[in-house]
Amino acid sequence: MDIKVLGTGCHNCLELEMLIVQTLTELRLIDATVEKVGDVRTIRHWMSEDLIPGLVIDGLLVSAGRLPAPAELRAWLDEAAHRTIAKKEIAL
Repeated sequence: MDIKVLGTGCHNCLELEMLIVQTLTELRLIDATVEKVGDVRTIRHWMSEDLIPGLVIDGLLVSAGRLPAPAELRAWLDEAAHRTIAKKEIAL
């Protein structure tokens, strides 16, 4: 699972990153990578930089301009984990 936190280092961006790491730990998703994306040009590829923080999971922008609720984030990560497992099973 590939996770990108889009933001320039503001408080909400850091808060989002901490929430992601905490949720990944709770879900025991150890194969996930979390990347901070602070380059404005790259952020603009996904959304307006006025909408930070943003969250991209496996290439899909799932949140912009707000901190998601913990339950919402948990559901997104759990769904992405299940998609990853399904892809691995199909590849076998």
